[in-house]
Amino acid sequence: MNKQVRLIPYRVEEVLHESEEKTPLGIEMVQAPELWNEGYKGKGNIVAVIDTGCQTDHPDLKDRIIGGKNFTDDYNSDRENFTDNQGHGTHVAGTIGAALDDAGVVGVAPEVKLLILKALSGEGYGSYQGIIESIHYAVDWRGDNGERVRVISMSLGGPNDIPEMHDAIKRAVEHNILVVCAAGNEGDEDEDTEEIAYPGYYKEVMQVGAVDFDRNLAEFTNFNDEIDLVAPGVNILSTYPDNKFARLSGTSMAAPHISGAAALIINQCEDDFDRELTESQIYSQVIKRTEPLGNSRSMEGNGLLVLTNYTSSAEDRKRRLEKTR
Repeated sequence: MNKQVRLIPYRVEEVLHESEEKTPLGIEMVQAPELWNEGYKGKGNIVAVIDTGCQTDHPDLKDRIIGGKNFTDDYNSDRENFTDNQGHGTHVAGTIGAALDDAGVVGVAPEVKLLILKALSGEGYGSYQGIIESIHYAVDWRGDNGERVRVISMSLGGPNDIPEMHDAIKRAVEHNILVVCAAGNEGDEDEDTEEIAYPGYYKEVMQVGAVDFDRNLAEFTNFNDEIDLVAPGVNILSTYPDNKFARLSGTSMAAPHISGAAALIINQCEDDFDRELTESQIYSQVIKRTEPLGNSRSMEGNGLLVLTNYTSSAEDRKRRLEKTR
């Protein structure tokens, strides 16, 4: 339990003081704006981000954060200080839910709320105990108006299969929370070798690999028989500490595209079906919105997330259009 889990290694491509690209290419690639136009922006959903924390007063994120907790020894173990002192968590949070406000960048689900759970230190490491406690906290958390977490996003991993961590994830799934995990960046581009990291390799999670903007698999993305799908993960623009922006590469950047997309899908499907979705139904609806890229299942799972790959009835579409007028 005291063994360390770490950030999945990633690349910082560029740090910017201003964003010249309002809607990042990754957000456009998964076609999130098309769902915004139908009125679905993640409103009412909570995504728990288990990472290095978040810059809580970043202009693009300050109104999206609903709460948080620190599970590391940083800040003298002050549990109420979940400020990001590394950078990774702020970047992940922005891809999920940066606000749509005509400034900076926008995330996949710009009206989602973020529960920031700092389980990794400024050095990018944390204990499995901290990860486990973070997951249980996300499951048990309730907002002032009874809100609860619908998605957990984890861009972290390690080589160890920890039964207590697996149990915590299974508990989250039993509480109808979709758990989204990065696959890892130890890939060697050889289909015949498997690269396995936990918690991504657990069957209960949605494991995400990475592609570039040309829809090619990233050179670093892990291959294994539990990959569920892929998303943009190369040169991804998002928020960064000190009110900055940055382009990062890694499956860590692919996973939050799926976490944010799940919030949009929950909005869309619960509107269509007029009932709350179970975790298995959320998972199924995400997978329905994938497009095969021509690689094996161990390389790309079900393919690339494309949010508009969805067929609804004429009545559903009419109701959505009426809502946006």
